[in-house]
Amino acid sequence: MNSSQTPPSDFAAITAIIETYFMGLHHGDVPQLKSIFHQDTWLKAPGVRRSLKQWLEAVADRPVPAQQNRPFNFKILSIDVVQDQAMVKIHCPLFDYNYIDFLGLLKEQGQWLIVNKMYADIKSSELK
Repeated sequence: MNSSQTPPSDFAAITAIIETYFMGLHHGDVPQLKSIFHQDTWLKAPGVRRSLKQWLEAVADRPVPAQQNRPFNFKILSIDVVQDQAMVKIHCPLFDYNYIDFLGLLKEQGQWLIVNKMYADIKSSELK
């Protein structure tokens, strides 16, 4: 969908959520991450299903990339918006993984939130 059809305020709000997601991952900031997800979100990868609570617990228990001086190389690859729904494709190199995430967002009661996350670890050569 052409982003010119999306109100600038919605595009800015979606981008801000994704930037918050990147910062939350990089700094291991569980409250920050929790604030941008709908409470009933499920996170899915091939063969893996986790509730938001399970995922946030895993984030809290793992090392913090920023404290390990890991590079901040997160990147938005695409944003598609249709009315009050959006799909964002992002690249999340994290630790020894090279994730591509698809984040589904909905605008409800005037607020954009992530309602679904699908992700997979890919080879660097697949990014091209």
